[in-house]
Parts: sequence; structure tokens; C-alpha cells
Amino acid sequence: LRKKLKRVWVTKKVTFFFNIEYSGIDLEGNRYILKSKEARNDNKNQNIIFMKEVSGIFYFKDGTNLKINSSEGIYNNQTLDIIFIREVIAFYRDGKLLAERAEYNNSENNIKVTNNVHVIDITGEIFADELFFDMNENKLDIASYKNKKINANINLK
Repeated sequence: LRKKLKRVWVTKKVTFFFNIEYSGIDLEGNRYILKSKEARNDNKNQNIIFMKEVSGIFYFKDGTNLKINSSEGIYNNQTLDIIFIREVIAFYRDGKLLAERAEYNNSENNIKVTNNVHVIDITGEIFADELFFDMNENKLDIASYKNKKINANINLK
């Protein structure tokens, strides 16, 4: 694409990648692998990668794993922040999470999940507008904005 800017023609340079894989260690020392079938860089910030058909796995130091997939994603290869967008599905221990957006903020060590959040595990189900997990505090906040109610079905055996 080209755009005219004060009589100067600027060519938008975008690089496309196919079947890419990023791996590394986050600031807390947890290992991760992030894969995408197709990706492209941001011409304004080369650290930003826009991805399609994204899958990730996080290997936590406590021995647990988080697997997550989404239709799209945005990865910052400098800060290691990751945003999973559209048709997000995640598996952790015996639970499954469905949502439209999940944001991993590496520098602040938190995860924010929004838009049609549905959590299913052996203890029951939760429907909410937002989950916010502070990994430093090991604290989960659950919020609902539309009807100010959180729909939960919990098995207390």
C-alpha cells in the first residue's frame, strides 16, 4: 500500500511469516512456546507481530501447563506481552476457558480475560464479563458489567 504524505510517497513495508514459532522464558522464569500459521510485522513498530491461528503453551515452574488457542493474536517480542483474540480456548489442569480475548501482561505478571467468558471445570461453571488474575498475588477477580451478576454453578462436594 502507498499513501501520499506532503508530496512524499511512502511504501508500507510489511513482512509476512508462515508457520512461525517463538519460544522463551517470561520474567517469572516460566517457559513458553507460541506458534502461528501466519503472521506479519507492524511497519511502525517491528516488535509487534500480528498473528493468525495462534497456539501457545506455557510451562509453569510448579509443573502445570496452560494451553491456549485463538483465531488471532498480537505478540510483542520485546516485552513478551501476548494478546489472544477471537475464539479463545484455554486448558489448565482439569479446566477449560472460553472467551473472545485474553491478554497476558508479562511486565505486570497478570492475565485479563474478557468478552463472553465461560469457565468449565470439575467444580462447576462460571459465566462473566471479565476475569483478572494477578499472578504476583495469586488472586482472581471476577467481574460482570452488563447485568451486574455473575452466573455460576458450583459443585460443593
